[in-house]
Amino acid sequence: MAKEKPIINVAFVGHVDHGKSTAIGHLMFKAGKLPEQELKKLKEEAEKHGKPGFEFAYYMDKFKEERERGVTIDLSYEKLPTKNFEVTIIDAPGHRDFVKNMITGASQADAAFLTVAAGQGAGVQPQTKEHVWLLRTMGVGQIAVLVNKMDTVGYKEDEYKKIKDDVSVLLKQAGFNPDETAFIPISALKGDNLADKSSELGWYKGPTLLEQLDLFKQPEKPTTFPLRMPIQDAYEITGIGTVPVGKIETGTMKSGMKVKILPGRTGKGTEGEVKTVEMHHEILPQAEAGDNVGCNIRGVGKKDIARGDVICDAAKPIPVVEEFIGQVAVISHPTVIAKGYTPVFHIHTAQVPCQFVELIEKTGPDGKKVESPDFLKNGDVAKVKIKPIGNLVLETQETNPHMSRFAIRDAGATVAAGVCIELTEKK
Repeated sequence: MAKEKPIINVAFVGHVDHGKSTAIGHLMFKAGKLPEQELKKLKEEAEKHGKPGFEFAYYMDKFKEERERGVTIDLSYEKLPTKNFEVTIIDAPGHRDFVKNMITGASQADAAFLTVAAGQGAGVQPQTKEHVWLLRTMGVGQIAVLVNKMDTVGYKEDEYKKIKDDVSVLLKQAGFNPDETAFIPISALKGDNLADKSSELGWYKGPTLLEQLDLFKQPEKPTTFPLRMPIQDAYEITGIGTVPVGKIETGTMKSGMKVKILPGRTGKGTEGEVKTVEMHHEILPQAEAGDNVGCNIRGVGKKDIARGDVICDAAKPIPVVEEFIGQVAVISHPTVIAKGYTPVFHIHTAQVPCQFVELIEKTGPDGKKVESPDFLKNGDVAKVKIKPIGNLVLETQETNPHMSRFAIRDAGATVAAGVCIELTEKK
């Protein structure tokens, strides 16, 4: 058996109409993942909708509604094997109302391509800024920039340089290093620099989009962190007992291991010992980060465990939080957020109401900082002191980034997202 290639999740983000979906669709075609037959069908459909040239985007936008509106609504996932990786491509939407999908996309991304179009009405747009800040807030450390639509500006190097300079300023503000970032001039529509070097762009000496995928650093499997398994559900199975199931976020679970389940009903947790770990109905000696498993724990019954609890290494339990400071990006709140706001926080599998007790500082979309602001509005990234109403387990981004992220929902919509940067444990 050939060793499986490591998986890397790559998100494509950027302003609407800057060509993300077309770039991915055309790349798939070049990589032999989109057969000629299917492309022909998509071409006809695009022309029928009066959108010639949209056929590659249609490859990613499989939903009828999206085709008719010409907008990517939901996250689509595509697999692309490269030399070094099994790449999962996440096509994250650019539209305001769909930013919430972008959050779930970014929270899973190891790397991202920011797509910025050259030419008329292009360059850095409000959404370009927002996506850069979101990637930063959600802990995506590696990014590359696609300077798209080079065919519309005659493949001129000075047009590319202009965009490179503007985007570099933005990257620097958000804490990325532009000198270490690849800026790749492409034409998603014509196929320049997607898989092969383009003769039209002879002045450019860097990697193509496909080559860049292999230049990203391989994400480390978070097995070096202590065991954290958020529970999705707990079943009663005759002859076995209580079986909690979920995805191991970090660490390794072995049979015989002492664990603690937190926060539990009381916030004090319950201790137990892993009797068995199973995956796809097969009993395993151990399972690790990334695996979806069921387990049976000695000393833990149905009443001790619920969705939102986390199974931890007993020697290194996850903190139960008194209050914490979050770095929060406000995405789509209908009005403004002030002190006292108490929405529901979605953290791993838990849902806990939390109150904004202090607004410490905010950075607006223009990059200006304001200390102790009166309120936060869409596009702001802010440091906020937050108090859970009820028991919540969480870690800081520095201690364990995989257990530090949250989404904030209110009245059925995602209004903000963020990460925990400091916390105070419950006594």
